[in-house]
Amino acid sequence: MIPFLNRSITRWAGLLFCGILLTVSFGLNLKLGTTQITWPAVWDAVFHYDNTVIEQMIVRTTRLPRAIIALLVGAALAVAGALMQGLTRNPLASPSIFGINAGAVFFIVLALNFLQINSMSALIWIAFLGAAVAAVTVFSLGSLGRDGMTPVKIVLAGAAATALFSSFTQGMLVLNESGLQDVLFWMAGSIAGRELQHLQIVFPYLLVAFFVAQLLARPLTILNSGDDIAKGLGQKTVLVKGTTAAVIVALAGSAVSVAGSIGFVGLVMPHIARFLSGVDYRWVIPYSAFLGAILLLLADIAVRYIVMPGEVPIGIMTALIGAPFFVYIARKGLRSREEGP
Repeated sequence: MIPFLNRSITRWAGLLFCGILLTVSFGLNLKLGTTQITWPAVWDAVFHYDNTVIEQMIVRTTRLPRAIIALLVGAALAVAGALMQGLTRNPLASPSIFGINAGAVFFIVLALNFLQINSMSALIWIAFLGAAVAAVTVFSLGSLGRDGMTPVKIVLAGAAATALFSSFTQGMLVLNESGLQDVLFWMAGSIAGRELQHLQIVFPYLLVAFFVAQLLARPLTILNSGDDIAKGLGQKTVLVKGTTAAVIVALAGSAVSVAGSIGFVGLVMPHIARFLSGVDYRWVIPYSAFLGAILLLLADIAVRYIVMPGEVPIGIMTALIGAPFFVYIARKGLRSREEGP
């Protein structure tokens, strides 16, 4: 009993530390940038706003919306990645690798080049639809056959979907090079210039998805022990898998529709969360949410300083962090299979 209590206290302490780090990261995101702003100005912009003060206006109209978007998008991608890794029992699973980002970008390019849709609100819905279609396609293909969804089949389906959507996107851009500038934001991933009204469209879906994800934590932990064990404990595995897939679509689709294709957040953060909290998804999910939000807030700060006074897309920064980690996980998995049981 005492070791269990100690473990629980450690986990709660870790969450508290993550909460503090998240608060600090959020504050730094409001303060740092091309225009230097003091802490008193940041405080006044949030709690005592005066639209006649330039510094407060910058914080309130530009930095605060993108900080909120970075927080929610980072959390959504990380939780979606944790759920995908738990559902597929594959350490390489994430929205970017399983074709969800590629599907959203393809639908955006299609809408811009052939439907002549330029409304940001409409494009957000179209990106959400594309992400959902890609996710449903991958999970459907990965579930074909008598044995249902397996880690190998879902990875192959994700790789095929990513290649297919990416090829279609590149083909359309070759036919219409003038439309390239319009889709660079979606292809590279960015939260610059995003407004809260863009987030409001998908916020209800995010809120419900976060809540349901936490409800799925215990069933998903049991499911990771194997389908036979889960069924033996009375779990309705088909219902759990279907609900988890729907939550992944809502989280990843919402994030991609607002911020474009931001990769590797959903890959890296769940692994760090499991390292800190263990394999129980009742802890992995909140840890992933905190860590994903922190990563994207800090990455958003970093992109402001690389090519000042401009900035690079935030997706490039997360790729620089995540690509080496991806190679490490892939090599680790390959060595494990070569060594055998």
